[in-house]
Amino acid sequence: MAVARSKGKKTPMSRVDTAWLRMERATNLMMITGVMMFESHLDIRTLRKVIETKFLAYPRFRQKAVDGPTGAFWQDDADFDLDWHIRLTALPGKGGKRELERLTSQLASTPLDKSKPLWQFHLVERYNGGSALISRIHHCYADGIALVQVLLSLTEMGEDDKRKKSLARRWLKKEEHAPVAKRVGAIDRYMQLGNKMLEKGMDFYRDPSLAAVLASEGVDIAKEIGLALSLSDDPDTVLKGRLGVSKRVAWAEPLALEEVKSVSRALRCTVNDILLASATGALRSYMIERGEQLDGITIRATVPVNLRPLEHAKQLGNHFGLVFLDLPVGEANPMRRLERVAASMKLLRKSRQAVATFGALAAVGMAPPAVQSFALEMFSRKASAVATNVPGPQMPLYLGGSKISDLMFWVPQNGSIGLGISILSYNGAVHFGLIADAKLMPDPDSVIRRFRPEFEKLLYLALMARWEGEFCAEAAEALLQESTHGE
Repeated sequence: MAVARSKGKKTPMSRVDTAWLRMERATNLMMITGVMMFESHLDIRTLRKVIETKFLAYPRFRQKAVDGPTGAFWQDDADFDLDWHIRLTALPGKGGKRELERLTSQLASTPLDKSKPLWQFHLVERYNGGSALISRIHHCYADGIALVQVLLSLTEMGEDDKRKKSLARRWLKKEEHAPVAKRVGAIDRYMQLGNKMLEKGMDFYRDPSLAAVLASEGVDIAKEIGLALSLSDDPDTVLKGRLGVSKRVAWAEPLALEEVKSVSRALRCTVNDILLASATGALRSYMIERGEQLDGITIRATVPVNLRPLEHAKQLGNHFGLVFLDLPVGEANPMRRLERVAASMKLLRKSRQAVATFGALAAVGMAPPAVQSFALEMFSRKASAVATNVPGPQMPLYLGGSKISDLMFWVPQNGSIGLGISILSYNGAVHFGLIADAKLMPDPDSVIRRFRPEFEKLLYLALMARWEGEFCAEAAEALLQESTHGE
């Protein structure tokens, strides 16, 4: 084995990619897990050809991630075997949605083999009249935005719709992220400050006055890192606790994207605001059912923000920062809940928090193990969930000639965070999914089934707003009383 490794070409790993490689724990595997569902049958030979010609066009996927005493690096796998990375499997019983969710849960809980390139595809040839494909790729290879682009690069469009090829190239530019070009130049300064922060370790955490010293390096930089560090720990709820080693995944029936857009226009907020407010309402209902007293309680979700120029989104590597989004689960009124989510998102879009956390992650990647553990735990205590919202292409795609009917993916949680919220739009539909630690949330479907009813509350309010010409307070109060009674 040692002889085979010595033959492989070595390439240094970036600081941030190293951070994600070293962030792996038995309780939180650093894999991005995805599911594609197909209307027709996809066979293993066709899939193998697609992976060989398109996925392996990225040389990185032939390389192993190796962590050594002098740093992490990429190394060509001299014993690369494609058959190990593409697996054929079958579902038990009826082979329906619940069985596919159970298989995806098992795979999301199973570590990848570190002696090989850290990715696998699992093909379910027979599922719901077609097929399904589960992908597992380690986060050290790339962030969610890049990997979604990679997976979509495996697809093609129908031959009868040539006009949409240009639209497919532009889909990513519809993201609701703040402009990133001006931010990228500041990343080096944030990395330098992140290194200084981690050199101080616990002293910085215990002594906020140190922020004044670091302010000489740049007021905005010090302010953003200082604000992130000064956030209080998230409250103890049923969403926080000791993690196990098993994950559970579930996804909802999709919403019509045009319907979501109509609600956002009527209530004068973004599509993202509507979806995150619906997710917050679903969590609130679930938490109350579990016995939580939520009056005045707010939890946070870390939200990845893309920091690379959009035209470089297909390049591998991690180029994103994290922002802390307030989820007001203690707010009973669905309209006020939406207003608070929208206000929090608006504030975050104007901040440089994402670039600050990118710099901190880069510093973590080069820090001693004890400091890495401290920083990881410190940040993860400040949130109860990770939330992602990726706008996908709004036209049907095909893989190996099979039409993709639905797709979903989940990014990993880090540290002590045990819940992941994923929102993905594709071909006129919005898909909502959860991945949860099995000890904290053994049945994520109990949250999933609440997502549409929470959206329908906002839909009802939007219809009343349009009917009355302005927001109807009486309707909101009636809806609130009905919701409270139901809880």
